Amino acid sequence: MVYHFSLRRRVRRRVLVLRRCIRRVMDRLLMCCLGKPVRYRMLPISAAMSSSNDTPSSTFAPSSPSSKSRDLTCHQLHRNKSSHRDSNSDLVPLKISLLGDSQIGKTSFVVKYVGDDEKEEGGETDTAGLNSMDKTLLVRGARISYSIWEVGGDVKSQDNIPVACKDSVAILFMFDLTSRCTLNSVITWYHQARKWNQTAIPILIGTKFDDFIQLPIDLQWTIASQARAYAKAFNATLFFSSATYNINVNKIFKFITAKLFDLPWTVERNLTIGEPIIDF
Repeated sequence: MVYHFSLRRRVRRRVLVLRRCIRRVMDRLLMCCLGKPVRYRMLPISAAMSSSNDTPSSTFAPSSPSSKSRDLTCHQLHRNKSSHRDSNSDLVPLKISLLGDSQIGKTSFVVKYVGDDEKEEGGETDTAGLNSMDKTLLVRGARISYSIWEVGGDVKSQDNIPVACKDSVAILFMFDLTSRCTLNSVITWYHQARKWNQTAIPILIGTKFDDFIQLPIDLQWTIASQARAYAKAFNATLFFSSATYNINVNKIFKFITAKLFDLPWTVERNLTIGEPIIDF
């Protein structure tokens, strides 16, 4: 009896060791198959969190009291140029790329988000076919510096895709909602960008929504259906926007922030034709 009991224990131990080895091998194989994921970052907790001037943004859901140490609520975003010059110790630099054809409103989109005053203060650099603007935000006591790289829409400017897309955390593929040829071009832009960056968050953005709603309803439905199909193929979130009326411009960057820092996102899908679509 003693011999059988000892034998059983040895067999059980060897089975447990074998299971652990198999689990480790399977975990490594799974990680290799999935590739390199987008890494979420945790924002540093600062004393500025308790400031009475910070109010929760309506775009992000507030964290519950039991998870304040883990879940971060995105507070009101505002400019912080002076502190940016003083210290960079708590600065989180993030790079975002904008791709799309010419004359679709990429520059107007960026200027609407960055603001004319930021642009005039030297937050803009411009080279042949490549435009860059910066904006610094305060999110839950941490300063986030968005560096937005816009690639020109002409053929020559496509040479700037590698430098624009390298190390980007998000790539915005943009098209004119009133021009289906610019929507079709998004496929080429997508494949070019993915050659140099396969981990950035993809976002598909239709611009000039204010002009789009003037089109016949059946044409609106056709364009919206095609855009949704492309977004699904890219595994991207789709936004219809308007820089003229500031429709979904700030919301897009809040969405990027929520994805990068694993913040709650409360905006619902909107698939109603005639309204600015949000599909994810």
